[in-house]
Amino acid sequence: MNRALPLAAAAALFLAACGNGQQAPDSVRPVLTVTVTPGAVPTRDVYSGELRARVETDLAFRVGGKIAARLVDAGARVRKGQPLARLDPEDAKLGANAARALLASAESEHALAKAELERAADLLARKFISQSAFDVRQAAHSAAAARVEQARSQTAISSNQEAYTTLAADADGVVVSVAAEPGQVVAAGQPVLRLARDGEMEVVLNVAEGQVARLRPGQDVVAFLWADPASRFPGRVREIAGGADAVTRTFTARVSTPRVPPGARVGMSATVALKAGAGDGLVVLPLTALVREGESASVWVVDPKTSRVQPRPVQVGQFREDGATIVSGLAAGEIVVSAGVHKLRAGQPVRVAGATRPGAPAAPAAR
Repeated sequence: MNRALPLAAAAALFLAACGNGQQAPDSVRPVLTVTVTPGAVPTRDVYSGELRARVETDLAFRVGGKIAARLVDAGARVRKGQPLARLDPEDAKLGANAARALLASAESEHALAKAELERAADLLARKFISQSAFDVRQAAHSAAAARVEQARSQTAISSNQEAYTTLAADADGVVVSVAAEPGQVVAAGQPVLRLARDGEMEVVLNVAEGQVARLRPGQDVVAFLWADPASRFPGRVREIAGGADAVTRTFTARVSTPRVPPGARVGMSATVALKAGAGDGLVVLPLTALVREGESASVWVVDPKTSRVQPRPVQVGQFREDGATIVSGLAAGEIVVSAGVHKLRAGQPVRVAGATRPGAPAAPAAR
């Protein structure tokens, strides 16, 4: 009986508080928000691609042989003239030595033929030999001189082939991929490394045949990196393939991008958007900002003065990878809750814990 007294007292106090008209304060809920920014690019004007170097070269040995060492890995930055891989040089050294020996032999024969020609010329002047005998010595001298030139050229070729056992970078750049390993026997011209040269970069697109007519060489566009959607950089359509790919039935388009954001690397995903004014009033919100109620949708809008939320019906246009397009119901600059919408009620105070940003295509169109 004594234990029931404290519980009864607590209940009495609670009822008294309610009778006085007091109400427990609303809890402040932390939320993520996004600012409404019109000017997203329509889906039909957005193309996904890959950031590539303007010049990418497959490097290969000019002679065949067994790879003795590979000196760099994929992703390594290299300088012009830096050794990248080496073949077993023994066969090339033996060939070079044989060529040098043939050259020494040819030079000795040439020296002997020259001495014979000089003696024959002296004897001809003293009428001790006939002109035909002198001509024989002269022909032998010419043949020996030709053999010397042949041996000298063969020696140069063998020396070059000995140097070709070292694969060197022909420009500054980054090793994109590796196609051979030490111990592997490769033929002359077989790709070993792929080098992306430093300098101008470009975005490679695969455009469907129904959209290729919207692009033309020389057209100005704006590009975004998936890893950094807030950064925009200009581009220009450099070329469009004359025919469709036999497998994908898409047309390859290359967009030249002379100025890319710091940190951009070959192989990054990129998005190219046409510079068009058709999306000036288009808004894109994250899918997590929408509250679906049957066929209708709404969002929670934050009042910056009171930090309280109110529901707002909106008209949704399309659902796409970067979010949902909002056709009407929002104005530029309004703050919309982007996460935690299912735990809110009208008039509830919120605390902004962070701000999200729309995807790359939702950034303001360049003008």
